[in-house]
Amino acid sequence: MSVLRHVTVLAAAFALSLSACASPVPSIPPITTTPDMTPTGGVTPRVEVTTKPEETPPTQPSAPASTNADAPAGEVSFPPRDVATGLQAPWSVVFREGVPLISERDSGRILELASDGSTRQLAVIEGVPDRGEGGLLGLAVDDGGRLYAYYTMDDVNRIVRFDVSGTAGALTLGEPQVVLDGIAANFTHNGGRIAFGPDGMLYASTGDAGVSQRAQDPSSLSGKILRMTPDGEVPPDNPFDGSLVWTLGHRNVQGLAWAKDGTMFATEFGQDTWDELNIIQPGKNYGWPVVEGIANNGDYTDPLQQWSPGDASPSGMAHLDGTLYIANLRGRRLRTVDVSDPSASREFFVEQYGRLRDVAVAPDGALWVITNNTDGRGDPRDGDDRIIAVGPGALVD
Repeated sequence: MSVLRHVTVLAAAFALSLSACASPVPSIPPITTTPDMTPTGGVTPRVEVTTKPEETPPTQPSAPASTNADAPAGEVSFPPRDVATGLQAPWSVVFREGVPLISERDSGRILELASDGSTRQLAVIEGVPDRGEGGLLGLAVDDGGRLYAYYTMDDVNRIVRFDVSGTAGALTLGEPQVVLDGIAANFTHNGGRIAFGPDGMLYASTGDAGVSQRAQDPSSLSGKILRMTPDGEVPPDNPFDGSLVWTLGHRNVQGLAWAKDGTMFATEFGQDTWDELNIIQPGKNYGWPVVEGIANNGDYTDPLQQWSPGDASPSGMAHLDGTLYIANLRGRRLRTVDVSDPSASREFFVEQYGRLRDVAVAPDGALWVITNNTDGRGDPRDGDDRIIAVGPGALVD
């Protein structure tokens, strides 16, 4: 195993034009960026893939779909296969030039996944809290192949960026650069999903960090979906002048996805009443903590879909061929929603794999689903946590 070297970088102060958001930027904790060459075991999936016809563009219904009725259970025409096993509370998977990269929430490790299912450590962020819902969370890759990571440190969440060099099996991360700092953190409600939209902008979901009133405060970064340039700057066409805020009134968004026509969707954890699937439109207010779920209140935007938290707790989400695929934690199922007919919903793998954290579309069109049973809230099974792969053509009504 190679000798690990620690790279400590002092973060440059990131000034927001809203003075209420500005705060001194602490130094980045040590991030080991020399790979650990020790592989871990796994298996290689063989996945058949079929695709659907081009989707019908989604539209916002005049009356949001009221839906807590049980969705019909779908069938799987052939079983999913393990892509990787033995992971430690994995949170996000992304693909860089076809190479899968995985974040582990509690260990702070960024892993490269090989075709044989073994993993190779690219970096470890030291000092992420091994408790609660904070830690190393979302990953994203920009058009230039740079890797972005969202993580928790003490009472702050931040986004950093790494240059990436090398090829599959020999990737190397450069020193981290701060993209955004000063996002409030807490034991719960840290948000953490990051993704590049079709417009090339970086979107980040932030939780209310346990203080619900922040979600309605336009000067706070908490309880929002943020939109920024790849360098963390405010795009000139954001809805609020000089602000990174794209939408407000969120409790804890952990899923972001776009349909082919550019429609943006987000999944959101409710409190006790309703979890939500929302169509995201710039400048809109989604109601938390004033309302939860469909409220028919003209001051707030109603969700497209809603579910009882015990059946849902929706986290990561992916879009493929006109269908949204939503990973559910407490609900322990993969849910599908047809974007052209949101009332058309199906459920797969109910209780079969335990808690599901994320779902992503692999380069070959397969769906990769991450389990989350080793995070202290699940019931780990032999081989957990794992990534399973299934062709979308295998999921049928």
